Amino acid sequence: MFSLSKSVVSVILGGGAGTRLYPLTAARSKPAVPIAGKYRLVDIPISNCINSNINRIFVLTQFNSASLNKHIKNTYHFSAFSTGFVDILAAEQTPDNPGWYQGTADAVRQCLRHIANNDYEYVLILSGDQLYQMDFAEMINAHRTKGADISIATIPVGDRDAPEFGIMKTDDEHYITSFIEKPKRDVLSEWVSDTGDDMRNKGRIYLASMGIYIFNRSILDHLLKDEYPSATDFGKEIMPNSITKYKVVSYQYDGYWTDIGNIYSFFEANLALTEDIPPFNLFDNNKAVYTRSRMLPPAKISGTTLEKTMIAEGSIILASRIETSVLGIRSRIGHGTTIVSCYLMGNDYYETLEEMETNAKKGIPKIGIGDRCYIKNAIIDKNCRIGNDVRINGGSHLENTDHQLYAVKDGIVVVKKGAVLPDGFVI
Repeated sequence: MFSLSKSVVSVILGGGAGTRLYPLTAARSKPAVPIAGKYRLVDIPISNCINSNINRIFVLTQFNSASLNKHIKNTYHFSAFSTGFVDILAAEQTPDNPGWYQGTADAVRQCLRHIANNDYEYVLILSGDQLYQMDFAEMINAHRTKGADISIATIPVGDRDAPEFGIMKTDDEHYITSFIEKPKRDVLSEWVSDTGDDMRNKGRIYLASMGIYIFNRSILDHLLKDEYPSATDFGKEIMPNSITKYKVVSYQYDGYWTDIGNIYSFFEANLALTEDIPPFNLFDNNKAVYTRSRMLPPAKISGTTLEKTMIAEGSIILASRIETSVLGIRSRIGHGTTIVSCYLMGNDYYETLEEMETNAKKGIPKIGIGDRCYIKNAIIDKNCRIGNDVRINGGSHLENTDHQLYAVKDGIVVVKKGAVLPDGFVI
C-alpha cells in the first residue's frame, strides 16, 4: 500500500546569499527571514509538507545559517513513535569535494549520500523562500498516475511576470515539450499555453516553473551522478536537458504563490495578509502554518485606532493609529505614534524597567518605537530602537540608498536589525 510518509522525502533548499533581500539577509539566510509577524519563511514549505503527510524533511543550508539552524532545532520535534524528522544538512567540505554548494542541483548532489540512508521512492524538492499553501499529496498522486519520471509544479503568469521565470510548453497530456529560461519579451508570443478559461481571462497564459520538483529516486541519482555530474542548477541545466529524454510532467497550480525574491515582493506579501480576505490564508484549520512555540503574554493595546492590522503576541501598543500593517512578536509602540503600511518584525526580548531607566540616562531610546512618531512604507527589522518624534516617510520620492542605519529599496525604507534612531531622526 502506498504511503506518503514512507515513500517520499522532502529536500528544502536554503538558498544562496539572498542579496536581493538585503539588508534583511545581512545576518541571516533568506529562509530565516521573519514573515507575518511570528513565522520564518522556512516554516512555509515545512508546514506544507507536514500538512501533506510528508514528515521526513531535509533543509540544506549554507549562507548565514546560524539563526535558521537554531529556529529549526527549537521548532520541529516529532514524537518518539514517529519516523518523522526535520534535519539540517549544512554545506560541508569532504576529501572528494572541497567546495561549497554551487547551485540547487549541486547542493542536492552533495547531500545524496545522507538522504540515501532513508527508504523512499520519490524526492520532493522545494525552495525555502516562497509563500504558498499547497497539498503535495495531490501533486505526487498526479505524478504516479502519469507514470512520470519528473514532475514540475507550474503556475500561470502574465506578460509582466513571465520574463522572470522559466517558461514551459506542454502537450495535451501535460508532458513538457519545451523550456526557456527567463524569455525576452519579444519571443513571449511563442510560449503561450492553454492554462484554462479562468487563468486565460486573467491574462495568465504562460506556464512558469515554481521551482518545485518531484523526482523518482533512480532518475535523480542517475541525473546528478552519471548523466550530468557537473551540472549545478536544476532550472537552467537539469530540466531543459531532461524534457527530451524522460517523462517530465507539468502539474499546474492555480492557487496563491509568490516568490519572495526582493524587498518589494516581501513587503507586498506581508501587507497583503492584512486584507479582509487575504490571498494567503493563515486562518485555515486544514493548512496550519507551524512555527516555534513561545510562552508570551497576549498583546496589550491602549487608546489605538486599528485598521487592517495584524498584531503578534507579546506586543504592547499605545500608538494613536495603525493601519495596513503587520506587527511582530513583542512589538512596543509609544503614545501618539502613527504607523501606516509597515511591517514591524518586533523584538527578541523585553527590556526591564531598570534597563530602560539606565539607557534613558545614556540617551539610548527604549527598544521598539517611541512617542509621537510617524512611520509609513517601512520595514523595521528586529530589535530596533526608534526614539521619540522620529519621522520615516517611505515612497517613490526616495532614491535607493544604503545607509549605516537603514536602506531604501523601491521606495521602501528598511531599518536595519538592531539600529538605533535618535529622537527627531528623519528619513
